[in-house]
Amino acid sequence: MSKKRKIDVLVISDIHLGTYGCQSKSLLKYLGSIKPKTIVLNGDIIDMWQFSKRFWPKSHMRVIHKIIKWVSQGVKVYYITGNHDELLRKFAGFKMGTLSIENKLVLELDGKKTWIFHGDVFDVTMKHSKWLTRLGSHGYDLLILINAFVNWISEKMGKGKISLSKNIKNGVKQAVKFINDFEKITADIAIANGFDYVLCGHIHQPEMKTISTEKGSVEYLNSGDWIENLTALEYNDGKWSLYRYDESDFEEEEVLEEEDELVEMSNDKIFDQMLSEFLVPAKIK
Repeated sequence: MSKKRKIDVLVISDIHLGTYGCQSKSLLKYLGSIKPKTIVLNGDIIDMWQFSKRFWPKSHMRVIHKIIKWVSQGVKVYYITGNHDELLRKFAGFKMGTLSIENKLVLELDGKKTWIFHGDVFDVTMKHSKWLTRLGSHGYDLLILINAFVNWISEKMGKGKISLSKNIKNGVKQAVKFINDFEKITADIAIANGFDYVLCGHIHQPEMKTISTEKGSVEYLNSGDWIENLTALEYNDGKWSLYRYDESDFEEEEVLEEEDELVEMSNDKIFDQMLSEFLVPAKIK
């Protein structure tokens, strides 16, 4: 295996563990290739909305194991809550070893203030029509399943992969307007509060750009997701970069050691197992 890349700060969001669309195997390859000093899990890491499907592959649990291993090794891990893991918001301020749960976070990096939060607070649909948002979440999950089948056929025909949801989002003016409005509102508030960087997730739209208004400018960054875009934000040597997963970057032997068998278990057992994993490093510390 190649030498692990050192990263000062890793920001990753919208993994959606517990859903069919989660690209956990690719994520595990990426996580196994890096050595971060600080990790920010910026919301929707565990998709608690979808637990009713009783779907929990081993590779999803291995992502949890990887995070726990980092905590046990003393790596600072911030878990920022999102809308799909909003049940954790009541635990904001909780700390265990180097792990802390937060609703938002401000980091000072090389003298610059960085504001990090998931982003659903600016989603009007999320705030006022939660049932509609949950319905859309199930529809998105179904679309991902259909997309996987379409891509299987496309690859058999010698053609490249396509993203149905990306095409839909890019082709619907209302969706494009929502993303633009989201970015503008986020930037306006960040500028008004004197932040140099503002980092979000939520909209599954990886981005790095400067947004300027008459009141100033701010660097807007979005970490994307691990369903379609397979992206993360990395901070090194005083600057941010957007990482995009590429299968060709990894050697064949870097595939997972175990086959990805489905694990059927109740929600209670899933929570119990994850809780026990989190308690182990706490005892070690």
